[in-house]
Order: sequence, then structure tokens, then C-alpha cells
Amino acid sequence: MLLAALAMFFSVTAYGDTHAVATESGTVVDLELVLAVDVSGSMDLEEAQVQRAGYVSALTHPEFLAAIREGYNGRIALSYYEWGGSVSANSRMPWALIETAEDARRFAQKIKERPFASMRGTSLSAALAYGSTLFEGNGYDGARRVIDVSGDGPNNYGAPVAPARDAATALGIVVNGLAIMIRPSAAYGPLDRYYADCVIGGPGAFVVAVQEPEDFAIAIRRKLVLEVSGRLPPPNVFAAAGDSDCLIGEKLRPGFDQYYPELNR
Repeated sequence: MLLAALAMFFSVTAYGDTHAVATESGTVVDLELVLAVDVSGSMDLEEAQVQRAGYVSALTHPEFLAAIREGYNGRIALSYYEWGGSVSANSRMPWALIETAEDARRFAQKIKERPFASMRGTSLSAALAYGSTLFEGNGYDGARRVIDVSGDGPNNYGAPVAPARDAATALGIVVNGLAIMIRPSAAYGPLDRYYADCVIGGPGAFVVAVQEPEDFAIAIRRKLVLEVSGRLPPPNVFAAAGDSDCLIGEKLRPGFDQYYPELNR
């Protein structure tokens, strides 16, 4: 074991960031990051296109690439999937090592070329449950594991979201949120507050809100840079208040009593 440790040390010392070191768990990276992107029915085509363009722009931006280079290992592992009332395995892009600008460009181009298909329902719980299964055995060994979930409404389909969030954080996964508030609804209140109270979780978890279409790319880039660098957002800005109704989406759905009898208490 000592000889193996010494060999790994000298390989890192000799080659720096130009050679990816492997452990029994896989290639060593600074971060394993999953992008879980909302394509539910409430996301119209224009909104979905702006969202996708925001991810493409953020992933190829110099600030994002600089954050990767400044990491201890200088590389991250990245995956991406789209979700609505459920998650289709066909919607997921395989894990990819992002170490260079060309790596990021190729990944962003694959997102850009994906056909758009809307899904009925908004199941944040399904999105988080699915994302939580993607880390084990993925071929990477990251210091941190993060699910970055975007959405334009509360959970209203499938299981409640808070238990799914808690199950993810119990595995050591941090859940961050991107609350899309371009078309806010008075029915469920501020979506960023709902995300803060009911969706995000884990050490340093935070939510970023998008309120105008032109702010998408900036918000996504800001969020990715924070996640890659491991820096925390300004204190108290994204603090959970604890006063959101985490079942508000379910309660607003027609037939709540029928579909969620165990929650109707």
C-alpha cells in the first residue's frame, strides 16, 4: 500500500495536471456534476430554447473553463439529462471528462444538437431520484458530487420532493437549484424560496433565480462557476426560510385527494 501511494505521489508530481490519475473508483476529478434540466410541459419552446442556449454558452465561457483549470486536479466529470413528469434514460448524455476547452465545446455541442421533446408533469422528485443513481460506478472519483437541477415550477407529479432531496443528501450528494421565474405564478409563491426550502440540500447548497430570458446564460454561468470552484455564494442570500409548503405543487394539481390520499392530512 505504501509503495502504491508513493507511486501515485510521484506520478502526480512528475506529470502535474497533464495525466489523469486513476483510483479504484475511477479517474480523479475535482467534481462530479450532473445537470438535470426541466423540459416539463410548462416550459414552452421559447423558454426551453433560451434555457438550452444558456447551458451551451455557460459551458464554453472562459470563466467556467478557468474555474476548472484552477481546481486541484484541473478537471471535472459532467453528465446531463432532461426531465418532466419522469426521466427517460434516453434523455441522458453519458459522463464526460471536461479538462480542456475542446472537451467543453464537444459536450456543449451535443446539448445544442439534441432534439427537443417536452414531457408532461413536473417531478422534481423523479429528477433527483434518477440523478442520485448516476454517480456510483460512473468511472470517476470526485472530491464532491453535485446535482444541479433547474425548473420553472414546484413538484406536482410522483413522490414528494423533500424525501427525494433528503435521500440524495444522505448519499453525500449536494443538490443545487436553478429556479426559472420568467413566468411567475401567484398560486405557489416565489419559486426560489420553494427551491431553497424544499429542493436544495447538502453542505453549501444554494439556488439561483432567473427572472428574465436574457439573464439565463449569466445565471447558469454564475452557478456553474460556483459549483466547480466550490466557493459559497454570498451569506444569507440563498438561506432557506423553512416556511414554504413543500406540497404546494401537489395540492394545486386537480384530483389531489385522489392521487395523494396519504398526503391529504
